[in-house]
Amino acid sequence: MASELTGIGPGVPGGMSAMWAVVPRLLAANRYLVLGTADADGHPWATPVYYAADGTDRVVWVSAPDSRHSRNIAARPEVAITVFDSHAPVGGAEALYLEATAGHVPADACAAALAVLNGDLPERQRLEPADLHPDGPLVVYQATVTKHYVLVRGGDARFDNVTDARLAVTPP
Repeated sequence: MASELTGIGPGVPGGMSAMWAVVPRLLAANRYLVLGTADADGHPWATPVYYAADGTDRVVWVSAPDSRHSRNIAARPEVAITVFDSHAPVGGAEALYLEATAGHVPADACAAALAVLNGDLPERQRLEPADLHPDGPLVVYQATVTKHYVLVRGGDARFDNVTDARLAVTPP
C-alpha cells in the first residue's frame, strides 16, 4: 500500500514539472486502466477498462450500462483510476493514480468521444454510433479527473520514503 507524499524532494531535477511529465506519458502509453467504483452502500469494485485519454484531465471508454461498474457509477459517480504497465519489471514500475467523477458522455458529445476512442483501434474494431445505446449495447462514459498522483517507488533517492508512495502533481 502506497502512502502519500506531500512535497517535492529537494533533489528532484525539474521539480513538479518533471514529476508531472509522467502523467501525459503514461496516459498515452497504456490502453487499459483499472477503474475503482463503489455501489450506493459503499461496496467496492475494480475492473479493467480499455480507455482513451482526451488530454490529461479526461478519459473515455465504452461499457454496457448494466455492468457492475456502470451501475456503481450511476449510484456513486466518484471513481478511482490506476494506469500502469503490467509488464514492467519488478522495481521498474511507474503508475498514475487519478481521482475523478464519472458518468455518461452527453449525447451531443458522443461522436467526438468515439473519435478519441477509435483513434488507436484497428479499423475492424472501431466503434460506430449504432454500437451505442439505445440502438446498441454500449454507452460512452467519461471520467473527469480532479486529482493526479504519480508513484514514487520506495527508496527513491529524491525523496525521503522507504516504501512506495503517491505524490500529488499538478501541471507546471
